Amino acid sequence: MKYFPIILLSAAAIALCACGNTKKAKTVTNQNDTQTTENAMKPTVYFTSEITPESLVRIYEALGREATGKVAVKISTGEPGGHNYLKPELIKGLVDKVKGTIVECNTAYGGNRATSELHWKAIHDHGFDAIAKVDIMDEEGDMKIPVKDSSLIKYDIVGKHLANYDFMINLAHFKGHAMGGFGGVLKNQSIGVASSAGKAYIHSAGKTDDVVKVWAPEYLAAGDTQDLFLESMAAAAQAVHEYFNGGKNILYINVMNNMSVDCDCDSHPEDPKMKDMGIMASLDPVACDQAALDKVFGMTPNPENDDDNRPLMERINRQHGTYITEYAEKIGLGSKSYNLITLK
Repeated sequence: MKYFPIILLSAAAIALCACGNTKKAKTVTNQNDTQTTENAMKPTVYFTSEITPESLVRIYEALGREATGKVAVKISTGEPGGHNYLKPELIKGLVDKVKGTIVECNTAYGGNRATSELHWKAIHDHGFDAIAKVDIMDEEGDMKIPVKDSSLIKYDIVGKHLANYDFMINLAHFKGHAMGGFGGVLKNQSIGVASSAGKAYIHSAGKTDDVVKVWAPEYLAAGDTQDLFLESMAAAAQAVHEYFNGGKNILYINVMNNMSVDCDCDSHPEDPKMKDMGIMASLDPVACDQAALDKVFGMTPNPENDDDNRPLMERINRQHGTYITEYAEKIGLGSKSYNLITLK
């Protein structure tokens, strides 16, 4: 604040300055201004309780960031046998709107999406190739992109075809996860965009990119080293965020339906115990996941009405899942604080 010398004050002005009420009013005004400024600096998260193709397009439009150029729409195609993944009929309107290509990468845990041949069958059986172009980004290999946080992983290994896209819509299905506690936009962007080797590299917290070795106890970041896995996911998510023009060519959507405690990578997931909640969207990935977490943890369970958040909360807490948003905020990927706007 700058201070200017006062040359002359009238008696009336002196009396006014001595008034305690005037001083108090000034203080209140400054506090309100500070609060307004702080709120203005927080990222915005949009929410709608309606889960339809139309509401998905509407919440995308509310973000005010147009997907231009060659657009990748990152989803999980879902492990065969599972049934909770985002359905083609739900996402088709948005994919059409942005003229997008649905993108995925192969898995690192075996199963029916571990090879491109098997993965293409799953894509076809689940109907994704009937609504849009689909690209398995590591079908022709992978590439390394830089990380800002190199404390564990020294780079991020992603599908080679990522280089073909100008813009990404991170379209995540928010649900539980056996290893991460939950899966939202941060997981969809880290593990999901990583090639098979990249998935191994993240799961091992930078120890190996071998998809066979990674599941051995000496390599796998789990148990006592769970936080290292979560930190590696946050670092990889940040790498992809920065890859798209410093985060200016990417946006984030969490669809909160069919929220099983198990991920879409599980071929036999537990049935969801919660009712569908809605859709969250933001330009900030940390805020987007945090808002979804707050929604889940903030509800009052009603088991008699088949609406019980406790199993999902227990899964998240067991794996210390909320730590990923804490660490992602720490490394500068986004903010856990946000302004929530509900779309009518």
